[in-house]
Amino acid sequence: MLSMKGDIQRYRLTYILLASSSVVYLFSALLSQSLSDMDMQVLVDMGALFGPLTVLKGEWWRLLTAMFLHGGMTHLLMNMFSLYLVGRGAEMYFDTKSYLSIYFFSGIIGGLVSLYIHPVSVGVGASGAIFGVFGALAGFFLAHREKIASHTKAFMKDFSIIIAINLVIGFSIPSIDVSAHIGGLIVGFIGGFVLSKDPKWIWGYSSAMVLLILAIISYLPDHYAKILF
Repeated sequence: MLSMKGDIQRYRLTYILLASSSVVYLFSALLSQSLSDMDMQVLVDMGALFGPLTVLKGEWWRLLTAMFLHGGMTHLLMNMFSLYLVGRGAEMYFDTKSYLSIYFFSGIIGGLVSLYIHPVSVGVGASGAIFGVFGALAGFFLAHREKIASHTKAFMKDFSIIIAINLVIGFSIPSIDVSAHIGGLIVGFIGGFVLSKDPKWIWGYSSAMVLLILAIISYLPDHYAKILF
């Protein structure tokens, strides 16, 4: 009990994110009247990404809410297990602001990439944000590869295997959105590399990400108008 309590205190951000998604899932399961598979309309009503609503109706808040929704028990467990593994590692190497900025910017921009690639699909899940944390760890080890050469080599080998497996699974299961994974991975890698060099650069990183988000948001309505009408 003490060991578990200590683990929660040490990695509190990761456990808060795990708990948040789990609580939201239980609520969506209650509304869907199923613990294993969520009703699509329930997910949309709760804030899933859906192009016509997110982009055309201007409901951009869905970029945030969709990160805490999951389509089924398998989807939730896969994401939460991945977050448990990489989130705890990220909390060891990054401060609170860096960790959260990487997580949420990766999730939001991953969502925007998904909206661009899949304009009429319903999108949910923390995968983009989790891949962002994967990327951040890769960025950290790459930035400090000379100081921790042996650890970096071992991590990059494991990292490559994990990413490859996830991408293979993603490409083989139609409902999994690989575009959000890749978008989150790139955003997280940049953040991890930059912020591991100097956490004070968070304002520059955050400003760049906000400008990127605003640019994509301003572009998507015209893009949708061309392809949907």
